[in-house]
Amino acid sequence: MNAFGFLLATWMGCTSAQACDLALVLAVDVSGSVDPQEYKIQMEGLGAALADGAVSEALVVARAQVMLVQWTGSTRQIVSVPWTQVTDFEVADSLAFEITTAQREWRSFSTAIGEAVEFGLKQFDDVPDCKRRVIDVSGDGVSNEGVPPERLRAAALREGVTINGLAIEGAEGDLLEYYRANLISGPASFAMQATSFEDYPERIRQKLLREITKQVASLK
Repeated sequence: MNAFGFLLATWMGCTSAQACDLALVLAVDVSGSVDPQEYKIQMEGLGAALADGAVSEALVVARAQVMLVQWTGSTRQIVSVPWTQVTDFEVADSLAFEITTAQREWRSFSTAIGEAVEFGLKQFDDVPDCKRRVIDVSGDGVSNEGVPPERLRAAALREGVTINGLAIEGAEGDLLEYYRANLISGPASFAMQATSFEDYPERIRQKLLREITKQVASLK
């Protein structure tokens, strides 16, 4: 058994009584700056990441609840794939397929990161038994509409929700620093950078693995 498999097995033994270790909202930017090809890269990259052997195994061990949210401008957030508990690899593969083939909801609106976070926070009411709660925000621009994301950080902390970010760099300039300064919140929260949309698939895989297995690593 390799080191990763050993850690997962150890974690499984420590959390066998826990029905759901992780509730994860995947909040994907579909604002006007994301063209059709870039949307396709995001959905296929996210689906591939969820189907990755290490990621899917970690999801199964955590009995994770996963949801996909598309977001853009103010008042425009929607659940594209509802809460799905990943109890086995078949469910993991089905979830990956649903996300890969999810139809785009909007194409020509602004970037309301704060409202995406606010919408995500409300979704956890439906999965109260999960031990950890995480919103995974990915996007290619700063917030330019609606409530500023930094105003949601206190609410996230009160509710025990961690907010992580994947900044897809492009025309905005140092988006990673913006995410660090204005978005991420909670214990062990972090932001990562994709240098372009082409870099997104590998970076989202790395990000998911880090999010899902965070407590496994802490056992070392």
